[in-house]
Order: sequence, then C-alpha cells, then structure tokens
Amino acid sequence: MAVLIAGAWPYANGDLHLGHLSSLIPGDCLARYFRQKGEKVLYVSGSDCNGTPITIRAKQEGVSPKMIADRYHDSFQRCFEKLGFTYDCYTRTTPIHHKVVQDIFKQLYDNGYIYHKKTKQMYCTYCAQFLPDRYVEGTCPHCGAHARGDQCDACSTILDPVDLLDSTCKICGHKPELREVEHLYFALSKFQPDLEQLYKRAKKNNEWRENALNLTRRYLDEGLQDRAVTRDLPIGVTVPIKGFENKKVYVWIEAVSGYYSASVRWGEEHHQDISEFWNEQTVSYYVQGKDNVPFHTIIWPAILLGIGKKALPTHLVSNEYVTLERKKLSTSRNWAVWAPDILERYDPDSIRYFLLINAPETHDADFSWKAFIESHNGELLGAYGNFVNRTLKFIEKLPDFKVDENHVDSQILQETHALYEKVGGLIESAHLKAALSEIFSWIRSLNKYFDERKPWQTLKSDQASAYATLNTCVFSIANLAQLLSPFLPFSSQKLGEELHLGEFKWTVIHCPGKLPEHLDPLFIRIDPDQIQVERDKLKHQEKG
Repeated sequence: MAVLIAGAWPYANGDLHLGHLSSLIPGDCLARYFRQKGEKVLYVSGSDCNGTPITIRAKQEGVSPKMIADRYHDSFQRCFEKLGFTYDCYTRTTPIHHKVVQDIFKQLYDNGYIYHKKTKQMYCTYCAQFLPDRYVEGTCPHCGAHARGDQCDACSTILDPVDLLDSTCKICGHKPELREVEHLYFALSKFQPDLEQLYKRAKKNNEWRENALNLTRRYLDEGLQDRAVTRDLPIGVTVPIKGFENKKVYVWIEAVSGYYSASVRWGEEHHQDISEFWNEQTVSYYVQGKDNVPFHTIIWPAILLGIGKKALPTHLVSNEYVTLERKKLSTSRNWAVWAPDILERYDPDSIRYFLLINAPETHDADFSWKAFIESHNGELLGAYGNFVNRTLKFIEKLPDFKVDENHVDSQILQETHALYEKVGGLIESAHLKAALSEIFSWIRSLNKYFDERKPWQTLKSDQASAYATLNTCVFSIANLAQLLSPFLPFSSQKLGEELHLGEFKWTVIHCPGKLPEHLDPLFIRIDPDQIQVERDKLKHQEKG
C-alpha cells in the first residue's frame, strides 16, 4: 500500500507557535506508524515563501520578501528537526514548484476549466496599486467579525475582498475603490457533482473529521462559485498564459499544488516514480488546521479532477484551534508560545505528548503551563517513566536474572497483541488522541500489575514467580517502546537502543536483545515552580 502524507505549508512570515505544531504533529505520527508497519510512505510539506503575508511582513521591516522567507524557512526546518519530524521532502517554493504549478495551471486552462473574465478589484489610490486579497481588511458580512479579504477566520467563510464591509487597505489604512480589471477564473462550479460524490464517500467511510464534513457540506449547499486564480502580486508564480505574464497565480491554485510539487522534487532527487503516490489506489492523509479545510475538500480535489488525476484526498486530519491559558492565540499581541522558545527549553517528547493527548480533534483545546508541566511530571515521568525505571532498576540488583520470553504472563501477552491491533486501527482512522490514551491506559494497568504482584516480596518466597513478573514487565517495556515510537520517538529510540530491540515494527516483540547495565531516567522531573515562571514570562511578553 502506498501512503501519501501531506502536511500543510506554513507561511514563512513569522515563527511557528503551538497552534501550528498541534495541527502538524499528527502527520509525523502517521508517517512513523505506516513505516513501522512496512508500507510505502511519502511524507511531504514545505514553507510557503510566496504568500502575501510575507510581503506584508517585509514592508513592515523594510527588508526584501526573500530575507523574510529565508529567515523563517530556516527556522521552520530547525523546529521540525528538533521535534523529530521525518519528512521525506520538506521544501519551499523553488523553481521546481513554480514549474509544477505552471504546468497544472496550463492543463486547467487547456482543458477549459480556466477562463477570462472582466471583474472589479480593490485598488488603493493612496498606494497606487491593486490590492491582493490579504491587503484588504474589513468586517465579515456573514458574522460581523474582523476579517481578511480572502477568508474570515471566525466563521471560516471564503470571501472576496468586495464582500467585506467597511474595507480598508492594510498597508495605509485608507478606503480602497473598485476598478475594472481582467483576470482568469477557475470554473469551480463545474465540479459540484464530483465533489458531492467525494463528500458522500468521505462521510460514509468516516474518513474526514466532523469539522471537515460540516464545512464542506456548507459550501456545497451554498453552491460552488467560480474563483479568480490570478492576482497582481509582487512575488509568486508567473501566470503561463499569453497576455497575463505580468500577473501571478493566486493562492487557490498555487498553495495546494505544493503537495504535488514536493512529491515531484522528491522523485527527481531520489530517482523514484511518484505515480504510486498519486493514483486512485493511494491512501492519502492531508494534515492541517480547520481554517484550511475548504482548500483540501473543495479546491484541491477540483484541481486534481481538472487535470485528470484521480488521487483525491481520502483522509482529512483537520484539527480545531488551540487556545492559550483560556485565551485565543494572538500573534499580533504576542499572546503565543513560540515553537523555537519551547523547543529550546523542554523535551520534544513532552511537547509532542501534550499536544497529542490534548489534541483539538473535535473541539478547541487549551494549552496551559500548569497542565503541560503536570502532564509531564504525572504521566510521562510518573506513569511511563516510573514503570520503566522501577522494573529495570529492580532487575539491576539481580545478577542471575535472565530474560526469558517463555515466562511472560499469558493474559498480558494476549492483551499486548490486541493493543497493537486496536492502536493501529485508531491511528489509521486518524484518532491519534484515542490511540495514545489506549497506550497510557495500558501503562497504568502495568503499574498496577507490578504493585499487585509485589516482586520485591515474592523474590524471597518464590523466586520463579518474581522472575516471571519481571519478565512480563520487561516484555511490556520493549513493546511500549515500539508502540509509542510514532508518538514519542526520542524516548522510544533511547529505550530501543538500551534494550537492543533493532528496527521498530508493528508486531509484538517477544524478547528484547538484552538488558542495559544501567539506564538513565527516560524523563526528568520539572520543578512545579516553573509554572509560575512561565506564566509571568507570558504576561510580560504580551505587555512587551
């Protein structure tokens, strides 16, 4: 089976924060799991270095858009590496990307799905330029919230700048005017019947999250509208159509095409045929936040259909939002926990664990420093780390103890087999929070097993029974390292090396290679006083 995992491309206009990490971490878990299972995996993403937000940031800092894009692309790569992301290709908007996007655009044009249309576009007389959609801000006509010209984050409605009420130019604050201009439009409305069928399949097979189903149903019920796919932008992919060479391909087409351009780049660099990851048999997971849902359930499938590719998205892994200390994240107010900062000071497995076990899979989830530090101390250290440590430290004092796979509790052996099947099924259906919860429920039961069997007492009266208990615990530790590897790769790798487990797979390990002479703790306790330190830092950061 070929599995494509497509992680959303973050705009290279500012550092990543916990909201970004929460929506992207599931992609790495999926990639690691399917590789352990022995499937062919292609895991791709990249930095969007062409977006309007980058141009806005560059204007604010008085530097070139390239300087901004380079800075944050490098920052993203460092963060993903520290978090253990295993991208097969993490790229950016390179010449390969430009060529692929132009090829897709030309195919859509040649196939009759892109057409010419005279329309009206916002023009700022003060700045003397047509305004890209994100350069226009105003009031959403649907919910009344402050919104950008392309989309309202409050109600997820896709907008056109002319829809906004009380619109202003983001650059200068003046009110823009409408001027006639010719653009190219994507005939999205032609794909309504096919996208209805895609929606029905996804709903029937339970392949998309509820938010993806609800938002897509809403757009389909409203009736799909044709969308402009060219813009007067300073940077981006040049439109490959005669007479439009001075315009750029708009985000509707360009951004989502990055999944395919990243695949093409990987194929060229590794001399691999990518067709098995882009056909109707491919299982694909598109991993992003819910604000990106319509681009992956409406726009991208329509593009693929328009160029004759049947590799339509099968799974939408679309998280809700993350709040911070019960307040909405705000990059403008600096109310955020920035990825480079938290990764500098905390264990990446702790970050991964907290964002997965508290994932906003069905509703918004809150990050608080109290919950984060208590989850590390209570669950990673107190439950998992404690079970590993108490077992192996006890065995260290027994020079004649030998690992024996024939002395593993039969019920625990049976339950371990069942756990692989259950957790694997939950991962494949993108219920990662539930999958991780199952493993930690198992860890708590193993601690209870250790307590009830009391090997420190039975060692004196019935050594064989005590050693059987310890063999069962060692067996369980080896399998926990493997089961947790998609979620907690660093501690799993450390444990795997110490126990000489070899390459991780998704099948029961019956006996570790050998026991370590000495194992350092998997996790170090965080002083609870750090909770207030982090809260104070956050408040000072917001004021500053």
